[in-house]
Amino acid sequence: MSISKSSLVACFMFIVISSCSAPKEPVKEETMPKEIEVKQPISVLRHVVMFKFKEDADPAVVTKIEKAFAALPTQISEIKDYEWGVNNSPEGLNKGLTHCFFVTFHSEEGREAYLPHPAHKAFVELLDGVLDDVTVLDYWTK
Repeated sequence: MSISKSSLVACFMFIVISSCSAPKEPVKEETMPKEIEVKQPISVLRHVVMFKFKEDADPAVVTKIEKAFAALPTQISEIKDYEWGVNNSPEGLNKGLTHCFFVTFHSEEGREAYLPHPAHKAFVELLDGVLDDVTVLDYWTK
């Protein structure tokens, strides 16, 4: 028994058309979840901090500093975002700086509250005697 090409095409068309049935009744707008609008600033203030630890810095102390810096966003509400990492550039242009930390604020006032904040001051005290150099650069994103 053989099936003609026209029969196969007709069968295929029937399957396609029957699977495209009319949509169900639309969901009423009042039952649909409302999207939450989160307003993000067009530009953010980045506070970039780069550390060069002393050659004899205890790795356990360096780890303690990394964790203490990472804890600041939970202690200072003005910090809107935070990230950090250890240099892995193959270019060799880091001038001994090994750690880079990005702290993001939504305003100058946020940074002004952060700098003298007791949690930030306590963090800065951990750096005493451990750093060989530090570079800080702040900028508004474009």
